[in-house]
Amino acid sequence: MIINAEDMIVGRLSTYVAKRALLGEEIHIVNSEKARITGKPEEVINKFKKRQNLGAPLIGPYFPKVPERVLKRMIRGMLPYKKSRGREAYARIKCYVGVPEEFKSQNIIELEQFHINTKGNVRSISIGQISKQLGAKL
Repeated sequence: MIINAEDMIVGRLSTYVAKRALLGEEIHIVNSEKARITGKPEEVINKFKKRQNLGAPLIGPYFPKVPERVLKRMIRGMLPYKKSRGREAYARIKCYVGVPEEFKSQNIIELEQFHINTKGNVRSISIGQISKQLGAKL
């Protein structure tokens, strides 16, 4: 299954992907940098920067900066990743920035029920913008 994450609400997309991965499906998410997180942009960025400054540099915890890993880390929060079943489901999920050449000719699914426009006029920020604020080199 190949899902286009462009303008999708990350939380809703994450729950859907986690459930499908636990059922044994291989899932590829393209355009992960264009997925949206709802909330005031300043507050969302501050939340991510606060997470980034937790702990010690050599000890952890480590939080990703690049968009595909930020999205995958959010999906991990929806999985029981400390159990073998959750780890296997997590391994079945792949995230990509943009659309790779191998997927351009295949059928890419648009999940309209998770689109940002279905919720009305809502403040949001894309994962790509958050990554730039965190210091990712895009």
